[in-house]
Amino acid sequence: MKLNDLQPNPGSKKNRKRVGRGISAGQGKTCGRGTKGQGSRAGEGGRLYRQGGNLPFFRRLPFVRGKGFTPPYEAQFNEVNLDQLSSFKAGVEITPESLEKARLLRDPRDPVAILGRGELKTALKVHVHRVTKSAKAKIEAAGGTVELIG
Repeated sequence: MKLNDLQPNPGSKKNRKRVGRGISAGQGKTCGRGTKGQGSRAGEGGRLYRQGGNLPFFRRLPFVRGKGFTPPYEAQFNEVNLDQLSSFKAGVEITPESLEKARLLRDPRDPVAILGRGELKTALKVHVHRVTKSAKAKIEAAGGTVELIG
């Protein structure tokens, strides 16, 4: 077998239909589109999601913003880990204001939560909105105190 002997399998290739080339060609006049109506016109089919006058499927569904459901009044916390507090000196009071000065908060208007990643070697007085159990245990083990704000 040589390259010039290669050819496609019989029946796998089909000549395209040349429409609108006279009645003897079999697809003259209306070119297989029938007479009148949406399907006979150029650019037929309407736009995407059009369902022939019915209310489109996606408009029949309830209105949802974005992906899933986000509670509109859910509190967003500034999350600070213990390893980020290791830069503070012993005995210092940790408040949202001191964390803001240290540039550890994303948005100072949001409440602050202390998380338990990392170790703490200095005793700190922590005054924040929320503290995890593991973070509280590590702060108290280092000799510090935890007090929750409002």
